Amino acid sequence: MLSEEEFIRIVSFVKTRYGIDLNGKKTIINGRLENYLRRGGWGSFNAFMNDVERDKSGELERALVNYLTTNHTYFMREFGHFDFFKKEVLPWAQKKAANTRDLRIWCGAASSGEEPYMIAMTVRDFLGLDHEKWDARILATDISTQALSQAIRGIYDDEHMEKMPENWRRHFFHKAPGGGFQVVDEIREQVIFRKFNLMDPFPFKKKMHTVFLRNVMIYFDEATKRQVVQKVYDALEPGGYLFIGMTETIDRDSTPFQIIQPSIFRK
Repeated sequence: MLSEEEFIRIVSFVKTRYGIDLNGKKTIINGRLENYLRRGGWGSFNAFMNDVERDKSGELERALVNYLTTNHTYFMREFGHFDFFKKEVLPWAQKKAANTRDLRIWCGAASSGEEPYMIAMTVRDFLGLDHEKWDARILATDISTQALSQAIRGIYDDEHMEKMPENWRRHFFHKAPGGGFQVVDEIREQVIFRKFNLMDPFPFKKKMHTVFLRNVMIYFDEATKRQVVQKVYDALEPGGYLFIGMTETIDRDSTPFQIIQPSIFRK
């Protein structure tokens, strides 16, 4: 059983490294890690954390993050954002990037891939026959290697697909050999998946037109949230958009963004 001292140690480690605030989540941490520790032969959470901190390969730290981060998502989640994205954001971005034909869109909490693939499908729908003339690849990042490997495969079961419109299901998916539905190659090739920690400096050489950072702010305390929002602001083109989860909030008094809707912001 996770002791208070061990709980504080894990909370502090995850907060320092990833900005994720696990205070008050002692039962969840214990439940998600207990069997993994038992299988690995660690006699205590401290023994495990000692090995995490000594492990130069980073494998144990990746395992810790994979177990402690939730990656529950599905296609068409908070679909109002994609409607706004297609009607308002993409026409602006298309005009802004008319000379370079380089659309720069980042999904910063890619999870198992549903969101970035939705973005890619929306962009493909919007550009239509012109899509081959544009570089409209989506950068999709997450801290969970487990979620990213699932995203790269792009195979989803019926439960994840139940809200998918029939025309999108027909155009953008095919039946996977082992069951479920796989995103077609032309859409999968539009999404670049990378492991990235939002606490690290943002490495972008060019400014983004749009950033999706949905349902990740809930893991941050207010100070971390402000820090991440400022970094996103600095990474955006003037006029660029930020989307956060519809149940999430940003402190209106501290953000440099213009608030378009409660979960949509503009630089």
